[in-house]
Amino acid sequence: MRHWVIAHAVDDFYQGLIPAALPFFVLERGYSYVAASGLALAAALGSSLPQPLLGVLVDRRSVLWLAPAGLLVAGAGAGLAGLAPAYPVVWLLILISGIGIAAFHPAAGRDARRAAGDSTVAMSFFAAGGSVGFFLAPALATPLLSTLGVGATALFVPPAVLTAFVLWRHQLRRTSHTATAVTAAGRDRWGPFLLLTVVAVIRSMLFLGMNTFIALYWIGHLGSSGLMGGLALTAFLVGGVVGTISGGRIADRIGMRATIRLGGVVAVPALVALRLCEDPRPAVVLVALAGVAANIPFAVLVKLGQDYLPARPGTAAGVTLGIAVSAGGLFMPLLGRLADQHGPQAVLTTLCVVPAAAAALAFLLPPPGRAG
Repeated sequence: MRHWVIAHAVDDFYQGLIPAALPFFVLERGYSYVAASGLALAAALGSSLPQPLLGVLVDRRSVLWLAPAGLLVAGAGAGLAGLAPAYPVVWLLILISGIGIAAFHPAAGRDARRAAGDSTVAMSFFAAGGSVGFFLAPALATPLLSTLGVGATALFVPPAVLTAFVLWRHQLRRTSHTATAVTAAGRDRWGPFLLLTVVAVIRSMLFLGMNTFIALYWIGHLGSSGLMGGLALTAFLVGGVVGTISGGRIADRIGMRATIRLGGVVAVPALVALRLCEDPRPAVVLVALAGVAANIPFAVLVKLGQDYLPARPGTAAGVTLGIAVSAGGLFMPLLGRLADQHGPQAVLTTLCVVPAAAAALAFLLPPPGRAG
């Protein structure tokens, strides 16, 4: 399990590197909010659209090379994007990075579930690995990009190369033991899984909306520096790590469906308090609390999705891990236009109501007991 937690952290570092770099693309290259959100869209398209097909592939074939290869592509695309001189090339490299992320998640989710067994806590550590990667991206990238410029993203390519090599060696050692996906008794329940996917997409819109615009909100509305905006984004993602791990423990006590509802309900007042605070310093504490609330359902969505599709753990992981983190990026151009017209504060106001929709739909989710 340790290998998968570390690999997930490194892989999702590159997904977190994109929103961390967006303010510097805006400040250095004069990109508009719409152009910046277009880069978030490229990441979302790459990492979400291939997920269903890749999930089917993982459920039918061992493809032990897929996760290491995906991690390598994710790091190379995101790292080289800062060196690209023209917007279309930047967009394309970020799209390619997203495709690498899409390749990593189904295989990683399948094998992590095998290692975790039936423990929601264990899966929460795997999911938290991704949250740690998101957290480390602004924490490490913001000082470097502030000092060296947006081209410093290239300095983060070597960790992808090293981790992909180590993970590939780990997969080779497992070849004699693992050839197929984990399966469990019971039939697949596509209706509940599709409803769960809608909940995951709504949560993704909240998570990526905050990732994309929180630093811009600190800079454009609260009048802070780019460094302070990076600190706010880091605080949100640190809260996300705490929320992800806490969600697994809460689910083992009160159940997975109740935990998903809880996350949606507590996120609303946390976001409203953040939006009403006009002082950037105490707002950092509030954005961390919003990160906790927004991520309580994360690991639970992954495990519940695999319980709804017991014969297709790769597909379930690809959708809940991949789409749950990336599909919300499809809405980023709309939020970018809203920010261009009314400021990033309008985006935050809009995001205050998003978790209420996820909580309402979560009440319609059936129990995870498997029929058949």
